[in-house]
Amino acid sequence: MESGTAQPTAIRFGKIAGLAERLKGAIAKAQGFLFSLQHEDGWWCGELEADTTLESDYIFLHTLLGTRDERRFQQCAREIQHYQNADGGWPIYQGGPSNISASVKAYFALKMCGHSPDEELMQRARQRILSLGGAPACNTFSKIYLCALGQYDYDAVPAIPPEIVLFPNWFWFNIYEISSWSRAILIPLSICYAKKPFKKIPDEWNIDELFPEGRHGSSLHLKWDSHFFSWRNFFLVLDRLCHAFERVHIRPLRSVALKSAERWMLEHLEMSDGLGAIYPSILNSIVALRCLGYSLDDPQVIRALDEFEKLGIEEGDRFRMQPCVSPVWDTAYSMFALSESGIAPTDPRLTRAAEWMLKKQIRHKGDWSVKVPHAEPGGWYFEHNNEFYPDVDDTAQVLLALHNVETGNLRFQEEAAQRGLDWVLAMQCKNGGWASFDKDNDRMVFQYVPFADHNAMLDPATVDITGRVLESLAAHGLTLKDRPVARAIEFIRREQESDGSWFGRWGVNYIYGTMCVLRGLEAIGFDQNDAMVQQATEWLRMMQNSDGGWGETIASYDDSNLRGTGPSTASQTAWATLGLMAGGDFRSESLSRGIAYLMDHQQSNGGWSEVPYTGTGFPRVFYLKYHSYPWYFPLMALARFARGQQT
Repeated sequence: MESGTAQPTAIRFGKIAGLAERLKGAIAKAQGFLFSLQHEDGWWCGELEADTTLESDYIFLHTLLGTRDERRFQQCAREIQHYQNADGGWPIYQGGPSNISASVKAYFALKMCGHSPDEELMQRARQRILSLGGAPACNTFSKIYLCALGQYDYDAVPAIPPEIVLFPNWFWFNIYEISSWSRAILIPLSICYAKKPFKKIPDEWNIDELFPEGRHGSSLHLKWDSHFFSWRNFFLVLDRLCHAFERVHIRPLRSVALKSAERWMLEHLEMSDGLGAIYPSILNSIVALRCLGYSLDDPQVIRALDEFEKLGIEEGDRFRMQPCVSPVWDTAYSMFALSESGIAPTDPRLTRAAEWMLKKQIRHKGDWSVKVPHAEPGGWYFEHNNEFYPDVDDTAQVLLALHNVETGNLRFQEEAAQRGLDWVLAMQCKNGGWASFDKDNDRMVFQYVPFADHNAMLDPATVDITGRVLESLAAHGLTLKDRPVARAIEFIRREQESDGSWFGRWGVNYIYGTMCVLRGLEAIGFDQNDAMVQQATEWLRMMQNSDGGWGETIASYDDSNLRGTGPSTASQTAWATLGLMAGGDFRSESLSRGIAYLMDHQQSNGGWSEVPYTGTGFPRVFYLKYHSYPWYFPLMALARFARGQQT
């Protein structure tokens, strides 16, 4: 144990010595800490931290718009420099390997901030970038941004023709067969592709040195698959045809498509904190609006820029951007953790949070209704305002939180909960699981579309969301006898890994997925002696670290042999202990040591801290550090353990 930390709690026969008082004190401190972070309007919201591509893109946008702020640019540059790896590149998560797209963006951004290619940090960066394949190895989104500043050829990037918005909903490929976030990112980007914005920049900012075979030529194009008959080659043929039509200006539907894309974008800008309320789509919408002729002082552009800038955090001489904000998610979990830890359901702090939450329920149809036209709206979203995109995960957690709190208007609260429950049930996928934003968004062939290299083209059902939904359904009276529950359990059973764990799509990684599933199964009344449950809890015990905690590296998304392994963190230790208890384990030494780890690492203010990222945006591409996760997950684990000791 590091110097200055508390001495390990004594373990005797699987019990924690002096348990009752220490546990009570730890829970009280955690409750006080969490309440101290509550906003006066009732909500909670922790920072969402991502990687330096956000600061690089910030510099790109304001350079393209001609709205450069020298002080802010230098703050971004210092933030980018801070995260440079020893090998010269930049990672997409803390401690991760250098990523080519992040590294090229960072290098280019630093040049635009005045850094010379002769500087030592730039020389190291250049060497690492070239060893990773150079600028041609970047993903499509990065290449299109480079095109706008004259650093890449539009003819060499995958085509994103705006005509895709014209495909009818019944057609095999249409915008509603791709994930909601890809939809919000790609539609404005298709406008940019059609208009091909270009801004001349000073020669000293050029990045010719990052192209191993020069900035022009066949080396910039995507490579064909080695197998002649493959989906990749099929879509590359279509891509080449699109480019051929572009070159000879055979685009009979272009003006109609641009109008349709513009109309879609403007409609979706309403009732939201920017398009999709997420960083990349907001950025793309700003560029798209300018491409369509909207001036910088147009209300639509001003509003989009305001929402974009709200995501920024200035801290000393550095500035960083968040990918979005998470008030609904953090509030739902904070409410749930506090109520589970013994705070009365009528406590005014919880009722204030519940009343704020009830105002956020969706009451009109969004993109999800294309696939579920007959369902009435009733879900919740992740951010402050994102009316077109409620998601099942947030809705399930909100329903759990509201179930434990009593507002002054119980009838209204119950009606809202019923609407939410009905909406969740309507969103169940045909395979029995639940996805995040859409139903049956799982045509896996679309992952081979050339511009789908962001690895997030689809939104299939996942076990972590399905587990949370089961927990929510159980709280509202559904049982194993109900058909939706039975279908969900069969989906979960099919998805279990051979070692007993489950994949975590939205949290890192197998520890998270396994915890979500076990909690859902326990809540719905599934037999804890079933081999599926016992194998999962045994896997958790096997993955425990020598310090008593649990941790899992993000690298497990790239190498499944690393599943369940990594330095201990508070949130992942909480997930593992919650999983064990959901599987019926309240007596093992493994559980006791995990609880001891949480108590030993609690800070004097009642909270916990952790450095590694434990949140997942898009596996293998984009990860998140939820600063809020150490606020409430350890509290949930301690509270659950305390209740278990009383039985």
